[in-house]
Amino acid sequence: MAVTRIDITTREPLLNGQSFGATGPYELLRGTVTFAADPAHPRNRDIADIDKAARTAVGQVEWWSDFAMLQPANLGRGNRRLLFEVVNRGRILAFRMFDAVKETSNLRQPEQVGNGFLLQQGYTVAWCGWQWDVMRIESPLGMGVPQAMDGKTSVSGQVACQWWPSRPTPTLSLSDRDHQTYPTIDVADAEAVLTVREHDHAPRQVIPRETWQFARITRGEPVPATTSILLNTGFQPGKIYECVYRTRHAPVAGLGLLGVRDIVSHLKYVTDQQANPCAGLIDQAYGFGASQSGRFLRHFLYLGLNADEQERLVFDGVIPHIAGAQRGEFNRRFAQPSASSMQGPSAMFPFADNDQRDPLSGESDGLLRRLRASGHCPKIIYMNTSSEYWRGDASLSHISVDGTTDVDLPENVRLYHLTGAQHTPGPLPLANVAADGSRGQYPLNSINYAPLVRAALVNLDRWVRENVAPPPSCYPRLADGTAVPAASLAPVFQALPRKAFPTILPQPHRLDFGPTWKHGVAAYLPPHLGEPYQTFVAAVDADGNEVAGLRLPDVTVPLGTYMGWNPRHPSQGAPEQSFRTQGSTIPFPPTSEAREQSGDPRRSIAERYASRESYGALIAQATEALIAAGYVLAEDRDDIMQRALWRYDLFTASH
Repeated sequence: MAVTRIDITTREPLLNGQSFGATGPYELLRGTVTFAADPAHPRNRDIADIDKAARTAVGQVEWWSDFAMLQPANLGRGNRRLLFEVVNRGRILAFRMFDAVKETSNLRQPEQVGNGFLLQQGYTVAWCGWQWDVMRIESPLGMGVPQAMDGKTSVSGQVACQWWPSRPTPTLSLSDRDHQTYPTIDVADAEAVLTVREHDHAPRQVIPRETWQFARITRGEPVPATTSILLNTGFQPGKIYECVYRTRHAPVAGLGLLGVRDIVSHLKYVTDQQANPCAGLIDQAYGFGASQSGRFLRHFLYLGLNADEQERLVFDGVIPHIAGAQRGEFNRRFAQPSASSMQGPSAMFPFADNDQRDPLSGESDGLLRRLRASGHCPKIIYMNTSSEYWRGDASLSHISVDGTTDVDLPENVRLYHLTGAQHTPGPLPLANVAADGSRGQYPLNSINYAPLVRAALVNLDRWVRENVAPPPSCYPRLADGTAVPAASLAPVFQALPRKAFPTILPQPHRLDFGPTWKHGVAAYLPPHLGEPYQTFVAAVDADGNEVAGLRLPDVTVPLGTYMGWNPRHPSQGAPEQSFRTQGSTIPFPPTSEAREQSGDPRRSIAERYASRESYGALIAQATEALIAAGYVLAEDRDDIMQRALWRYDLFTASH
């Protein structure tokens, strides 16, 4: 049955009727979507616990989601393409990646559409909540789902909650990122276990039960609470804490995957104008998701959900962005969809699109196995930065799990490594503290890779509609020596003046959650840890800049060293480890005198470039080469040039 109703609660001109090129003004629609799914349908049966959810009189499972859409006011002026963004923890990020907006969370803010790139292109842009646990006061797009039931009560069982604090705190919420919680069944539960470890690979140390409690602080005193945990000595920054306890709260989280499938299919195919605001206006649908949402898209593909209940193609093309080789906690009992622990469901085989066999575990699988069998594969463009490689997983998407062979990509796939960049586009001027408060030992990475993402969407669109193949994939490979173990690069970075290099590097392991895991139920918490996977990062030159991938002029005509890793600042604990999303910028010395004074082995800016003008000429040449190859759009030429010259002025003014 899929979408049963779309209720539009508000419909208003966007930005007071501002016009966007030939498309003209847009309307902003907000409301809710009601879904219903047959749990016995072959396309729905893989959703964990869907068979345990309450049903309507006709045997359907129902749920609802928040919905928002931007649509041309003059419907005939749209480009007949839908861009559906999988929201990130209820937040909208598409305009940050495509339209030069720094932060996006509320569509009503005037700056949300940035330079209007998507709207000038004529896209209908839509979003739908898919995550049960987001706090809707803070995140505009959430979802309400039924509980998995055992008779007349919710299913109970063990749940694991993990934290990696960056500041001292006496209490923590029993949730990931302060989302909605899995309450404990019993605040006095003697079987609940709290552990601490120094890093992902370190052994867990059990914290004595008498030194912690399920409680919160009220008026300076501990008060028993089912939704938070209190440690008498306080939780310390940089350490990894984990609590395994019992809960009786079991939302059927995987319905979010079906919701995304069904709303896109509905907007694309339903011709009844009363039921569908896009009726008859959409020919192609593209999916975009960044970070957590990119991992969601990979999981969506893995489950074969790109076919709806009527066997129709859902997404014609998808861009899973900065997802690495991970999936996530999107379809399991007691799922925490925002979590991305290296010892959680995010980092599990298979990683690559084509089938491969793990010689140690004996498993054989591929991310696209089900879609290839059904004939519903979309065109796919994967994009990853250096951060996804340095967190320890991205190379698994294209190198065999035993680390011996480059894995071929399917014909419907392109894979781009955004060389030297961090998880999100980097800031200028240089910043020392990220938006989430995390602070590294180096200034943050300053590469703005958004032009590459814009070009990828244009290329995907041409690939789908005109069968014009995008530019070739660019990523580190074993065959040409551009993929190397991360630890092998330590000498290059330890030669720099600060000598800061993470001595503890993340590495995913084979995980075993037990015999019931195939049904989305973990029997082992924490999972049994197997052998590590062999992973790689991009090789670097003498300056520490990566030599493989899709290299912006920032890297080919450098003013510094750009890394996808940044060691944690001592004030936030664990300085021997890196933040998993932050990268670094280490400017070159401005002059030879400054270089000699600091003992920096890298040539100074003045020794590399005779003048600002000669530097600008080299940037222009490098930019034109990317435009000619199709990796950058011509309209981004000026922005790339201006940002490069701004960086030159900043880096030569002071060190």
